[in-house]
Amino acid sequence: MKTDRKYTKVTIDEKGRKQQEEGHPWVYDNEVVRIDGDYENGDIVDVISQKGKYLGSGFINNNSKIIVRIISRNANDTFDNDFFERRLKYAWEYRKTVMGQEDKKCCRIIFGEADEFPGLTIDRFNDILVAQVLSLGIEVRKDIIFNAIYKILVEDGEKISGLYERNDVEIRKLEGLEEYKGYYRLNGVEVPKHTITEIVENGIKYKVDVENGQKTGFFLDQKYNRLAISKIAKGKRVLDCFTHTGSFALNAAKGGAKHVHAVDISDTAIEMAKENAKLNGLEDTMTFEAINVFDLLPQIKSNDYDFIILDPPAFTKSRKTIENAKKGYKQINYRAMKALPRGGYLATCSCSHFMDEERFIKMLKDAAKDAGVRLRQIEKRQQSPDHPILLNVGETDYLKFFIFQIV
Repeated sequence: MKTDRKYTKVTIDEKGRKQQEEGHPWVYDNEVVRIDGDYENGDIVDVISQKGKYLGSGFINNNSKIIVRIISRNANDTFDNDFFERRLKYAWEYRKTVMGQEDKKCCRIIFGEADEFPGLTIDRFNDILVAQVLSLGIEVRKDIIFNAIYKILVEDGEKISGLYERNDVEIRKLEGLEEYKGYYRLNGVEVPKHTITEIVENGIKYKVDVENGQKTGFFLDQKYNRLAISKIAKGKRVLDCFTHTGSFALNAAKGGAKHVHAVDISDTAIEMAKENAKLNGLEDTMTFEAINVFDLLPQIKSNDYDFIILDPPAFTKSRKTIENAKKGYKQINYRAMKALPRGGYLATCSCSHFMDEERFIKMLKDAAKDAGVRLRQIEKRQQSPDHPILLNVGETDYLKFFIFQIV
């Protein structure tokens, strides 16, 4: 891999230049005017304007529509092992600051572009790190990155048993990468025999299956949103829709809910939720059901529940399907609003950045109008700070979370 920037320069058009000067980390293939110099996909190249102004350096891959992913805007940077180790240390110090002593044991350590590691996710679940690599530039440097983050954590007194790769995602094909999963062989570290570990979040224990769980094994971004609903749930009859492994439901039960009914379309998820309830001694106040939420909500009678939680999967992963997604979001929110009594509570969210806040709020207003109710906003929240948002990179701002009272 070449790291000498003078040999390969990617000149981009005016549209691309404006995007880069605003700080966006992606260069699209249709913005490229010319490429001067030889390169291999995965190399680091310079990006310049048509007037020769240096705009940044990043990973190049002509297999992808995102042909360059910017990793630095400092023309003096040298992209050696020390460079990546400094970046990793910076990310870890940030997590220690914003997450605190306990929460750093289960948090997102690297959040892709927001940490200037484009296409890389590293989550920590107690003693196991889970990585997902979605860019070729990271893939060819993962030996440096994975061993460096292990070293940084261990030297900081953290116990890490191993690093599991969850690269079993189809999006890797867009970068010309194969799908696979399994333990990565860290230097001098024996590969763990276990793929299930236990974490504690908001005082609640969970079993996390890093091999077969959703995404990297557990959704960490709603950590403090789950804590927020626990404060409202006391004494209430709660319906947790799209419960997955029961995280919102468990927080409601721990918060003193009178009863919590947790539902999900997945039998496997429901079984994991039941296990998590038993692990925390909360099974006596909880019931579970494998059912399609779209089928369940119309069956609910008025006053069955005091509090409904809607945490659906992303209904859209592209701009092309936003309108269909809006219909799905509106349907479940309308049904929940109709089912709740006056004075009842609704927690609702979207985890798709394509369904931006403006669209989401417009949908909520339309649903409330059709349901004949008004919404009193209690809280508006986003993802936890281990998933930092860059204001000039819309893709990092994806989670919308609201708690309302029905009035």
